[in-house]
Amino acid sequence: MKPNDLDTRFEEAVAIAAQMTQSSLPQDVQLRLYAFYKQATQGNLELNQTTSYHLRDAFKTNAWMQIKHISIEEAKEAYITIIQSLVKK
Repeated sequence: MKPNDLDTRFEEAVAIAAQMTQSSLPQDVQLRLYAFYKQATQGNLELNQTTSYHLRDAFKTNAWMQIKHISIEEAKEAYITIIQSLVKK
């Protein structure tokens, strides 16, 4: 598969996700989508803890750190797969 094919599919999945409401998704799914999106768009997490670090941020950071071993391409595929499974429901 060509990288731009993956990028196009990823961008389409992001557009679909943007139309979903947070209340329609379980929190664990929201965290997985967040982590895969961040890994896909920024790569591995650079941890910079600030004094205004909230519990919500800790969950998001933890979700992202758990997938630091996967590549950007794998993160995009995982994100696409989750969105596709949500759309089918």
